[in-house]
Amino acid sequence: MLEAILWDVDGTLAETERDGHLVAMNAAFDELGIPWRWNEQRYGELLRVAGGFERLLFDMESQPLAPVSLEERSALARRIHALKNRRYAELVASGALPLRAGVLELFDECAAGGVSMAIVTTTSRGNVQALLAAQVGADWDSRFAAVVCAEDAPAKKPDPLAYRLVLERLQLRPGQTVAIEDSAMGLAAATAAGVPVVITRSRYFVGDPVPGALAVGPSLGTRAGWSPGLDGKPGRVGLEDIRHWHESRR
Repeated sequence: MLEAILWDVDGTLAETERDGHLVAMNAAFDELGIPWRWNEQRYGELLRVAGGFERLLFDMESQPLAPVSLEERSALARRIHALKNRRYAELVASGALPLRAGVLELFDECAAGGVSMAIVTTTSRGNVQALLAAQVGADWDSRFAAVVCAEDAPAKKPDPLAYRLVLERLQLRPGQTVAIEDSAMGLAAATAAGVPVVITRSRYFVGDPVPGALAVGPSLGTRAGWSPGLDGKPGRVGLEDIRHWHESRR
């Protein structure tokens, strides 16, 4: 029986990468007088490295003007990342990054249907707070039985640590839950913890192979284009569809 839906954040709740994190990162470079800019293609490549701080360190390996020592690089990456997070928070507070279609409706269905929800992400709690406070309200965390963020799980996806932590906090078995993710890294993290996964593809991971997912589709906002297919009724993916996929795995 399905007891909880476990939500990834970036790319899953909202298309935060291109229009949020990338914009904020380039703003941080500019404000700090650092002559680096990530274009959309380069950022897509860097998303294969989980975590903004980790992406910065990885990118510095190919930046000729980066500090030589790892200590200096780490210090610079911390400065950039802290400023980037402030600029990101300002951006989402303005309402510029709406939730993806079907997300808020599924939130409401879970509340009405007695299905718990949790956040399982390796982005910072500050970033989660900024997004959900702007889109759901100041009491956003009251909707979730557990919230696991980067501060709780320093090992980034595809490491399963975040999923193992949330299962422990919810006191549920993996088979009592479904994760909603947008990428192969998220799928790998959840699967390694035994959690079945629904993939709602996002802009940067539209072509990722996702073997073993319960279902794969373009958006929770439409019933078209899903595999396994849904009936021909118009509308969005609902809680009953998630329950059906969850039961079908048996």
